[in-house]
Amino acid sequence: MRRRLSTTVAALATTLLALVAIAAPATAAPADKAQVLSSWTQTSAASYNSWAAANSNKGAWSAYGFDWSTDYCSWSPDNPLGFPFSQSCARHDFGYRNYKAAGQFSANKARLDSAFYEDLKRVCNRYTGATRTTCNGTAWTYYQAVRAFG
Repeated sequence: MRRRLSTTVAALATTLLALVAIAAPATAAPADKAQVLSSWTQTSAASYNSWAAANSNKGAWSAYGFDWSTDYCSWSPDNPLGFPFSQSCARHDFGYRNYKAAGQFSANKARLDSAFYEDLKRVCNRYTGATRTTCNGTAWTYYQAVRAFG
């Protein structure tokens, strides 16, 4: 029993240390920039949440030299019909600007656009009925615009 307990404790300690290392941006090496960029530009809610947390604490990531600038939804309304799309647009800008700077935009554009659409749909999921339907239609329009013109 003791052996099993100490093995379990050791495994938990190793996992905890790995999680602390991932969560500590100030100690991360800029050589990992591509990995961090990729992790923040996936279609999942977890990816969006990680990016949003970093966006709120940009200074901790300054060693990476990310371009955090945004014009939000460019020439389209940031909050069309009252739907708060601005943060989804900001993450989309983040992906576009940083992959362009890395010379890897073409290989990642489709995923960035898909992540944008998933972010917009998550905004729309806050609503019900006709409001959700309207929001989803607006999200689809924004997605089609970035696919064609982004």
